[in-house]
Amino acid sequence: MYQTLLRSTNRLHPRAWDFIQLTRLDKPIGILLLLWPTLLALWIAGEGSPSLANVVIFTLGVILMRSAGCVINDFADRNFDGHVQRTRTRPLATGRVSTREAWVLFAVLVGLSFGLVLLTNLPTILLSFGAVAIAALYPFMKRYTYYPQVVLGAAFSWGMPMAFTAETGKVPAAAWLLLLFNLVWTVAYDTYYAMADREDDLKIGVRSTAVLFGDADRTIIALLQGLALLCLLLAAPRFELGLLFMLGLAMAAACFVWQFLTTASREPALCFRAFLHNHWAGLAIFLGVILDYAFA
Repeated sequence: MYQTLLRSTNRLHPRAWDFIQLTRLDKPIGILLLLWPTLLALWIAGEGSPSLANVVIFTLGVILMRSAGCVINDFADRNFDGHVQRTRTRPLATGRVSTREAWVLFAVLVGLSFGLVLLTNLPTILLSFGAVAIAALYPFMKRYTYYPQVVLGAAFSWGMPMAFTAETGKVPAAAWLLLLFNLVWTVAYDTYYAMADREDDLKIGVRSTAVLFGDADRTIIALLQGLALLCLLLAAPRFELGLLFMLGLAMAAACFVWQFLTTASREPALCFRAFLHNHWAGLAIFLGVILDYAFA
């Protein structure tokens, strides 16, 4: 239904679907993977009752910045995507959207995001410059390092300290445990994503943690997921999170076990499905936070 609704926008402009695909609004998984940890940080910063204004600002900000990140990613990969089975029909790779149009769209999305940040406070505004810099840097890292997933993790985690400054004006020390949780979790699930493209990436010289880890990929992913949960366990007493939060962590752990077991063959489609499945782990953890504060 979501994609059917999006396709109806073609009635407004014949090229609307090209820009929807460019910003990945037809594939909301990236929005969800970015949204759950951001809202988790916002809920913890607000001790279960974040301001409605900040919830709206950060939700819209996630949508806009994830869309901007997709645009700059496709610009960076425009000469590579055509050689990868899964990405060869992307708008920039096929020429349906020009590089100039992509840059204009990126600037508009970042500008709208910055407009939202201006509704918060000075510490949050200052942190936002780091968010834009990391998001713009990430797509180019796969040319120079086997750790682009680490840069993506930083980009997907930067909204968490911003959530704390928006709510409280400062970032407590324990909040960095939350950032570390999300960073290593992102590296884990994006390695599953990279495993789906590994054979094509090896042919064209694109680097990733999936290429680096080789046959140890699933084991390292499991270790990273375990480290992510450990970070949350260490953060829990600092934010007075209790049993219901632990239940959310247990559900996330079950998701991680399922991903490990179902990717034993390393079939690309199964690795991609494991990547998508992380949405449920993030949702479980976020719901654990909501319920723990609600029934405290």
